Amino acid sequence: MSASTDFVGFLYAAFGRGDVQTILDNLDPSIEWVSNGDPNTIPWAGKRTGAEGALSFFQLLGGTLDFEAFEPGQFLDSGDTVTVLGRTRARNKTGGRGVFDCEWAHIFSIRNGKLARFQEFYDTAAIERALAA
Repeated sequence: MSASTDFVGFLYAAFGRGDVQTILDNLDPSIEWVSNGDPNTIPWAGKRTGAEGALSFFQLLGGTLDFEAFEPGQFLDSGDTVTVLGRTRARNKTGGRGVFDCEWAHIFSIRNGKLARFQEFYDTAAIERALAA
């Protein structure tokens, strides 16, 4: 494993234990945080900047979903960019009936030992169905 892959693993471990502050502490001040989808139907979707933007992403995500599985799988390292393929199963907190289970791709861009850009791609149709249930 490279230093970049280790760093991304460190960030996933922080997320897994609910330690958002550690993630925020490791962001470049001008980070771009991008989640695919329409923010009108997926609350955490859209583009955000800075630590405040990343924090709002985590607040909206945590306020909307109960995670049943979050599984980073394959790490693809290309130096300062690490792409991770994984899977999530989560339940809509509102009513608890809507569930989605889908694969995803996360792309991490690292600059000077900090996360400078994060972009994720999910099956937005599955998420929208779960949130509408």
